[in-house]
Amino acid sequence: MWRRWVYEPIRLQLTQGTSPHKIAQAFAFGITIGIFPIIGSTTLLSLAIGVPLKLNQPVLQAFKTVATPLQWALILGFYRIGEWAFHIEPVSLSIPVMIEEFAAAPGPFFAKYGITALGGIGVWIIALPFMLAAIHFSTRPLIEAMARRIRRTRDV
Repeated sequence: MWRRWVYEPIRLQLTQGTSPHKIAQAFAFGITIGIFPIIGSTTLLSLAIGVPLKLNQPVLQAFKTVATPLQWALILGFYRIGEWAFHIEPVSLSIPVMIEEFAAAPGPFFAKYGITALGGIGVWIIALPFMLAAIHFSTRPLIEAMARRIRRTRDV
């Protein structure tokens, strides 16, 4: 699984001439966008950010997908920190309660939970530059080493 979802997309892009810097950049954006705290929005967000920045789409989309379990693990934290940081009234994130509230009144449901979601997005935006830098600068040396290994193999 690691080889299919992590190693192969990077190897393929390196053999096609993509620079390690651009791959590390797409890797960092893919993971960071992949944990955006709104379920179901990451593909469009990847395109909206990746196309103007000319990020490598295969790597970006692969790592956005790899980050999905992390998104599920972090979403509650983003929401709760957002409620605390932006002084938002905490809401129940119990699925049965949310379904009941949505069925009873969709408009107030979106107002109530939308504010919490915006708080989570705010926390994600604040953390974004730190996450991007940490991921990019930690993966770039590894990808450069991988590129050197591929070049050596090709030259032999």
